[in-house]
Amino acid sequence: MQRLVSHPITFFVLSFLLLSVAAYLGSRLRRVRPMADDMRDDFGVVQSAALTLLALVIGFSLSMAVGRYDQRKNLEEEEANAIGTELLRADLLPVEQASSIRTLLARYTDQRIRFYRVDDGDELQQINAATNQLQSQLWSEARAGASSQPNPLTALTIAGMNDVINTQGYTQAAWWNHIPVSAWALMVAIGLFCNVLIGYGTRSPNPGRRFLMLMPLIVSISFTLIADIDSPRNGLIRVKPQNLMALVSSMPKH
Repeated sequence: MQRLVSHPITFFVLSFLLLSVAAYLGSRLRRVRPMADDMRDDFGVVQSAALTLLALVIGFSLSMAVGRYDQRKNLEEEEANAIGTELLRADLLPVEQASSIRTLLARYTDQRIRFYRVDDGDELQQINAATNQLQSQLWSEARAGASSQPNPLTALTIAGMNDVINTQGYTQAAWWNHIPVSAWALMVAIGLFCNVLIGYGTRSPNPGRRFLMLMPLIVSISFTLIADIDSPRNGLIRVKPQNLMALVSSMPKH
């Protein structure tokens, strides 16, 4: 389910087909077992309650997706600030370590920008491996510089390097954090049930196909919007590493 949701366009097509079939089955059920006139009011109450529940579930899911999107944006900003701060604090170390750290941080920032832009899974693994290697090298250089001159100023460099590594971990955790599969299953189930009710509640014995497709289309678009925002890599709405790119442009060229 999570892999399907991570591809919004495919999810839109499948959800639209399922919801359209549900609405059609509802209209067919009405032909087999017509609704009595004295049940019309009670059915209207049930239909309204189900549609209200669907709207609430969609609203809550959209809020969850937007919250995760904002978190990813904020962490990208924090990551750029941590790298920029460490670039300045590198001057507190001996010249050799300071120069090495600046060079490594430039390469590290390039890898972080690629992390936000990549779509291919194999390339992402290569980026993560390169990022881990650069983190080890950065920590080794910072530790060597602080060991050669142990004082409160070099301790600031160690703390800044720790922030650089931590913010990358926080960013990775945020990109792994998605809407739970159980929430998606509940939302799709309610959507199917509501479309069955829409098809069954039509007054015309032969409702037009355009009418039956209207509700599935609206619900499918809502599902796709949520999936797009919740999908960091495959959606149209994505976090751009604008702070990291601004940091790269301000770095001195080596």
